[in-house]
Amino acid sequence: MNKDLIAIFEYLEREKGIKREVIIEAISESLRAAARKSVKGLGEKVTVEINPKTGEIEVFTQKKIVEKVTHPTDEIALEDARAFEPECQLGQWLELSVPPQDFGRVAAAAARQIITQKLKGAERDVIYEEYRHRVGEIISGTVKRFFRGRTVVVDLGKVEAILPERNYPKMERYNVGDKVQALLYDVHDTEGGGAEVILTRSHPEFVSALFTQEVPELHDKTVAIEKIVRDPGYRTKLAVQSYDPKVDPVGTCVGVRGTRIKNVIRELNNEKIDVVPFAEDPIQLLKNLLSPIEPKKIKNYENRLWILVADEEYPLVIGKRGMNARLIGQMLEKEIEVQKLTDYQKLLHVQMVELGDSPDTFFDEKLKIEGVSGLINESLIGAGYDTFRKFMQTDPADIPTKVPGVNYYDLADKILEQMRKKKS
Repeated sequence: MNKDLIAIFEYLEREKGIKREVIIEAISESLRAAARKSVKGLGEKVTVEINPKTGEIEVFTQKKIVEKVTHPTDEIALEDARAFEPECQLGQWLELSVPPQDFGRVAAAAARQIITQKLKGAERDVIYEEYRHRVGEIISGTVKRFFRGRTVVVDLGKVEAILPERNYPKMERYNVGDKVQALLYDVHDTEGGGAEVILTRSHPEFVSALFTQEVPELHDKTVAIEKIVRDPGYRTKLAVQSYDPKVDPVGTCVGVRGTRIKNVIRELNNEKIDVVPFAEDPIQLLKNLLSPIEPKKIKNYENRLWILVADEEYPLVIGKRGMNARLIGQMLEKEIEVQKLTDYQKLLHVQMVELGDSPDTFFDEKLKIEGVSGLINESLIGAGYDTFRKFMQTDPADIPTKVPGVNYYDLADKILEQMRKKKS
């Protein structure tokens, strides 16, 4: 019995999931190729038989029986043939056994190389069969080793997966033997002919999958994550929508006393998570993302959104390293411009003064601010601001004292908009 070969069969079946018949076929093919290249006197008709129970290997070659040999690799003389088979006749084929020692070191090396290639292909097929349909699922494994810096090799059982350094947050640290959960991101071929399982913990879909594990309503599609953006290790924002009017999507994802979202946060090493109601209207979605902060003004342009906020709320809207505003922009698919109220008011006043100093005679016409009720226009005229120029040249603090309930900056903004329309 070939105990070494049986041990190989059992190891590959148990650890790699490769069937014994696949292994035997790989070895047989490699030995056939090695025999043809390395053993003198063999032709193309070489067969290899491997006993799957004992591991014993037998190699045979077939030669045609002829009167006179002209092709030694494929023919054998009748006299020589009868030494093996006394009753053989001309024109018949004789099967001859090839002793394993005739293979030599060159044949053994060639066989090993082919076996390795074939088994890699078989292992790749096993990996594809087991994991390709699981892309997008969360799987668990154990940290086995590291290479290329901080790239992690994760033992999944039958195969090893790769967690590249770029695929997990920078602040996460692992040690050999640590348990790790990750999203199965991809399965692809390698240059060596095998297959590679790629994991990720930094992709937004990893957070989606974690929520789906915790929230049954996401799994049964009662609630859906419509949009999700992430700065791995720092913050994730997701907009959720309910398809059942009786189900609150945000409350469902957060859970009673925050139990559901806390489990996700714990797996993400205390990464901040914001869950907001989804809205098709970008302005409403923006308000949901900013809540409880209420912007003073919002202007929606083709590729950007301009937001005006109180000075004390500006740092909260921008966030650390501009992260909050950046994530809001990613979710809305627009550039976000945030301005402090005091800066905006100073700019408005400067623009009013510059227009008031303009020689344009339009500013000396009777005041009529578009988008404002006739009562407010009459009240301003009655207070002495009967032309645009007089309004533009006044001190902003004088307006509310002379015309109570009127905001200078709101009116200034409307005048600027009126001027832009006039020019266009």
